[in-house]
Amino acid sequence: MDEKRLQNAIRDILIAVGDDPSREGLLETPKRAAKMLVEMLEGMQYTNDEIAMMLDKSFIEDTLTNSRNLVVMKDIEIFSFCEHHLALMYDMTVDIAYIPNGRVLGLSKLARIADLVSKRLQLQERITQDILYIIKKITNSTDIFVRVKGCHSCVAARGIKKKSLTVTKAKIGEIKESELD
Repeated sequence: MDEKRLQNAIRDILIAVGDDPSREGLLETPKRAAKMLVEMLEGMQYTNDEIAMMLDKSFIEDTLTNSRNLVVMKDIEIFSFCEHHLALMYDMTVDIAYIPNGRVLGLSKLARIADLVSKRLQLQERITQDILYIIKKITNSTDIFVRVKGCHSCVAARGIKKKSLTVTKAKIGEIKESELD
């Protein structure tokens, strides 16, 4: 990401909305806001395949206990930015379930996958699909269920102006949503 260009763009936005970027309270705003965007959009610099390679910290499943155990990780907190309005998608959680297929993924990697995928200009539907894709790529599991819940400020603060919860789901295989609860 081009942090200097972001700073200039933010300065231009301040002028466009009728404020003075040289006033005391805004002097460092372009620099701070650019740094924030670089951090909050970290996932923009990686493809799903690159994330899968970076986070492929899986382990051979213990064949003594290989009984198609279900792995469930719930309430992974994320946020993202709506690509249509550059608005924050907030109060988001991700639930992931999968049945290992010879490979078990480290639990922290599930949360990191959700985090990196969400740190992009995104659609909630794509976040859900991207997480499923990456987990499948790493584990080769044929049974994965991903559920994402979140509020969208582009709905709550503009347009209809109603806070609501959007839920998206993606799955392959036989895992039932009730198994996540």
